[in-house]
Amino acid sequence: MTVDHLNRLLLESSIVLLVAVAAVRISTRSGLPSLLLYLGIGVAIGQNGLGVTFNNAELTQVLGYAALVVILAEGGLKTSWREIKPVMPAATVLATVGVGISVFVTAAGAHWLVGLDWRLSLLLGAIVSSTDAAAVFSVLRTVPLPARLSGLLEAESGFNDAPVVILVVAFATTGPFDSWYVLVGTIIAELAIGAAVGLAVGKLGAYGLRQVALPSSGLYPIAVLALAAAAYAGGALLHGSGFLAVYVCSVLLGNAKLPHGPAVRGFADGLAWIGQIGMFVLLGLLCTPATMGSAVLPALVIGLVLVLVARPLSVLLTLTPFRLPWQEQALLSWAGLRGAVPIVLATIPLVAKVPHAQDVFNIVFILVVVFTLVQGPTLPWLAKRLRISEGAIGQDLGIESAPLEHLHGHLLSVSLAPGSLISGVEVSELRLPAGAAVTLVVREGSSFVPDRTTVLREKDELLVVTTAAAEEATEQRLRAVDKGGKLAGWLVGR
Repeated sequence: MTVDHLNRLLLESSIVLLVAVAAVRISTRSGLPSLLLYLGIGVAIGQNGLGVTFNNAELTQVLGYAALVVILAEGGLKTSWREIKPVMPAATVLATVGVGISVFVTAAGAHWLVGLDWRLSLLLGAIVSSTDAAAVFSVLRTVPLPARLSGLLEAESGFNDAPVVILVVAFATTGPFDSWYVLVGTIIAELAIGAAVGLAVGKLGAYGLRQVALPSSGLYPIAVLALAAAAYAGGALLHGSGFLAVYVCSVLLGNAKLPHGPAVRGFADGLAWIGQIGMFVLLGLLCTPATMGSAVLPALVIGLVLVLVARPLSVLLTLTPFRLPWQEQALLSWAGLRGAVPIVLATIPLVAKVPHAQDVFNIVFILVVVFTLVQGPTLPWLAKRLRISEGAIGQDLGIESAPLEHLHGHLLSVSLAPGSLISGVEVSELRLPAGAAVTLVVREGSSFVPDRTTVLREKDELLVVTTAAAEEATEQRLRAVDKGGKLAGWLVGR
């Protein structure tokens, strides 16, 4: 490759990225998931658009897996353990038993209604039965659901990739299928190995980052993403689920109160956006619309079976024992969004040269585009109709911790978001634990040292110095006042 070719490639890539970034604004205003716009960009510059030829399914699969690792890591880092802990049993059952129900029902519909043979039907059912982490995380940023529902959706989308990948690989073989009990045993073993690797890497990584003070805040995001990648690689090399390993590891790291947490999450967020853009554009390039006409009707039929029968049935059968109200089950049924994951999984039979693999890819592509276009924008409306929307979306209180090694303490940088109930509270009314104090307030570009009667306002930035022993209690108190006002926790003590 010459320097001129490299410069041209850089110019074209930068234009695609800028267009994709601008598309996020369109997505936010219209309610359309951004993945559709990125797929559209790929199709527009592909063979039937500007003429860019790309048909390397193997490269797409490898890069898609890499992007999914980053997306899962970002989602795990932003997942609150406090929110998902109560729903972990339900999410685990939905992501495993629920996936099995969805695969079988969708496969039955593809076989009896579309006329596909059982091998292709089971393959299609497995490919489309996984909810997409990127799509779910993106929609949850705009739909104010109760913590229990958002936590359940987050956990399910983080967990269900693992069993689905195992099923797709099993059904994409050209030889006879393994017995059902062998498949179930394989899934259980790979999930157990992946979870164990994720726990080990997450625990050791969090311990190591607490003990070693890195010389630059910019090194913490690199270290955290390297740990997430190590978890994926370790899980895969041990014949476990790398996707589950990276998600579990990232959840542990995201909830470990590491230094410079907001910087870590911001870095991961940027990488996840790049991963999403690159993955969806590549998948769009791999698509050839001129050859997809015959796949439209099968995609619509299978999609209707999936959305109206398979997903609701899997939610009903797996979550009824957990006593979820029917309204919440209805929303969870509709919120099973598909995205890049099914399309990436559809490249597995392409790479394995399974007969009719291109037909499978075309059906999955059309199904994902059509039903994401329908489900994504209507999810906020449905939440309001079912009366389980929580109204306006509040921003989380931003707290960044920097270690003060020689003083055995921490300096907390606290940003008050619009709508924070800390606004109007006096410094003394924060009732911070012993060993913590607000030392500086930055307001409208000016800074001053507050006293006990200083009234805090929206968009203030506070510097709070705390001992290491009081750091966790200080953060908990600040978050409690942010959500509940100055009387938060008054009746149950400090």
